[in-house]
Amino acid sequence: VSLSSDAKINPFDLPRPVGDETTTEDIIRSAVIVVKGLLRIMIGRKATGVEPLTPGEDAILDRAIIEAYAKKDITPASDLRLVDPPIMQDLVEVLEGMEGSSELVTRLRKFTEGTFSGLFNHSTNVEMKNQFVVFSVRDLEDELRPMAIYSIVNYIWNIVRSEKKKRIMVIDEAWWMMQHEDSAKF
Repeated sequence: VSLSSDAKINPFDLPRPVGDETTTEDIIRSAVIVVKGLLRIMIGRKATGVEPLTPGEDAILDRAIIEAYAKKDITPASDLRLVDPPIMQDLVEVLEGMEGSSELVTRLRKFTEGTFSGLFNHSTNVEMKNQFVVFSVRDLEDELRPMAIYSIVNYIWNIVRSEKKKRIMVIDEAWWMMQHEDSAKF
């Protein structure tokens, strides 16, 4: 996984249902939580001198993520088998129309049209049906590794928990995730 790689994982992908008790509303709520965790890593990091999200920005992001899904007809009333999840550009477009979000839009633009646009602004095209799958972040810039690993692990977790069987998962670069509160919690 890198900026120039053909392999893409969309952080807005919806979690797969777990059992018969998972509702569409639960799936959307879970997706919003995952995306919000990634966005906190992307735009609210003290390590780069950028202040963490304010409570107001956090609330704006929450509403904007829900609206980005709704823009793609992903609502509690939707049949999730018939929809395509949004991408980062969809979120930025929603934020552009919201009052008080200009700072968030500025911070996110580098991920949609700037230097880092090759990583989180595409639909998922990774094939997971193989018996052995490896995700490598070797060619990824250090600044992007925690974000990419967070997205990769969430993607894998959604697949693994939807189909119970014995598996081995090794996260060789887990220490990258441990440097940031949101990914360390995951």
